[in-house]
Amino acid sequence: MQGIDRDTFRWIFEDHWEEFKGCHLSYGTQYYDEVVQKMLGCGREEGGYSEYLCTKCGGDRRRVAFTCKSCFCLSCAKGYTDDFVVQVGQVLQPGLRYRHMVLTVPEQSRIHFYQNRQDGKLLSELMRSGYECLEDVVSTAVRQKVKIGAIVVIQTHGRSGHYNPHLHIIMTSGGINEKTGKWVDLGYFPYGIIHKKWQYYLLKMLKELVPTDKMKSLINELYKKYPRGFVAHVTKGKVPEQFRGLAKYLAKYVASPPIAIRRILSYTGNEVTYWYKDHQTKGKEVVTVDVLTFI
Repeated sequence: MQGIDRDTFRWIFEDHWEEFKGCHLSYGTQYYDEVVQKMLGCGREEGGYSEYLCTKCGGDRRRVAFTCKSCFCLSCAKGYTDDFVVQVGQVLQPGLRYRHMVLTVPEQSRIHFYQNRQDGKLLSELMRSGYECLEDVVSTAVRQKVKIGAIVVIQTHGRSGHYNPHLHIIMTSGGINEKTGKWVDLGYFPYGIIHKKWQYYLLKMLKELVPTDKMKSLINELYKKYPRGFVAHVTKGKVPEQFRGLAKYLAKYVASPPIAIRRILSYTGNEVTYWYKDHQTKGKEVVTVDVLTFI
């Protein structure tokens, strides 16, 4: 099939959504069906429309189909993103400095998050652990217990599309000492301790929520394999100082569509070819997968 456009994404689901649900039963729920059906019906009259009639001649009649306004729809994603920016912009405080953190999960433990993804408890606690970890790091750095402000976002995939749960956190560069009521500024971020702190909080959470012998063995293995802790990125010099710019900065990680249409190179009916920018090589990597894997 030639000529990749916005409809290509829709064709993929029209052709294979039912087949996909038959192979992956956990996705055969009302929630996923509603999301996909909204996207498939976007801009089509069967999904609802407004009709306009010329009041002068009465003969000119036009119908304008409703859009789905879903972040899963490549056509409506921009509006969804704009709404997100407005909401986040109302939460961020003018005049405060913020930092962008990325906390990752080691590959060996990702299967547990995938297996428990439906109830959301493990992913929810992952976000809570990330916040508690950073609050501990900041308190250690300023040598007093403080309460930080943060927006914690979870992404369950990496650039390649593979399952890779990790956290994006926008945090205040400092916190409030609740005893004195005073703001304490974080002048220097202790990069050296964040890796070990994150390892401790993540593995502590897994040990409590997945109390199995297999998990205990995995935790011991991870402590031995990663003596310096887990990967944590602190984005330097890229976080906008103005809070509205920061909201847009965060939106690209949260409210962006599932894949940009320009990244889909071809759809044959059975396979999808797309590209992504690799973190390590900084170059474009081209991947061809069967259509069910792509979905």
